[in-house]
Amino acid sequence: MSFQRRPTPRTVHWAAKLAGRSLTFTGCSDHICQQGRLAGGQWYPIHNFVDLQTYAFQPHVAPDAPLVFLSRVERIKGAHTAIAIAKRTNCRLIIAGNQVNSPEGTRYWEEEIAPHLDKDGIEYAGAVNDRQKNELLGQAAALIVPIEWDEPFGIVFAEALACGTPIISCPRGALLEIVRQGIDGFLVRNIEEGCTAIEKLPLLNRDHCRQQAEQSFSAEAIVPQYTSLYSRLITPRTAQVA
Repeated sequence: MSFQRRPTPRTVHWAAKLAGRSLTFTGCSDHICQQGRLAGGQWYPIHNFVDLQTYAFQPHVAPDAPLVFLSRVERIKGAHTAIAIAKRTNCRLIIAGNQVNSPEGTRYWEEEIAPHLDKDGIEYAGAVNDRQKNELLGQAAALIVPIEWDEPFGIVFAEALACGTPIISCPRGALLEIVRQGIDGFLVRNIEEGCTAIEKLPLLNRDHCRQQAEQSFSAEAIVPQYTSLYSRLITPRTAQVA
């Protein structure tokens, strides 16, 4: 059984207790697996992967390349913090992603996002498909998604790396497994650290970002982890039956 979100402890506990060794859990990050292990069972982290054919590597971007926020536009994803960092550093910011259709989501949009749009270089591109994501991420100086929750994985971060685009986010959840600090991005704790990260972006090599995607988040890297796990789980039982 594979988990892409925080496991429900009661469900995991009973599943592990009833199934014994016949049920193994995987999580899309070690962060998720750590949560699952508290309830019991065997847990193995295997990250999600990104299609490298869909996202083209862009080794260079324009000197005035924008920052890009690409995610659901809700508080836990930190669009308001991205706006604050962009304004302080005089950077253009393109916000892309779905608005959240709930009272809280509407209030967040109307009070903390909409008042900043179409001024000071802050733009909203709306929801985007894979082709548009490839274009946005490829032209970006950085993907900036300063999360306020423990991200289970966040496929957009792997997509950005595939384009050669560094990441600015926060040291929470799976981001600690995705971003190598100072190599393919920066994990920051507040707006001030975010501004410092913007200043340091020219020090990063976009080749390293793409290499991280290829080595850690490609199908070629992830599929063998599943097949290896299946083989290890099946072989002892096959031998026992024989």
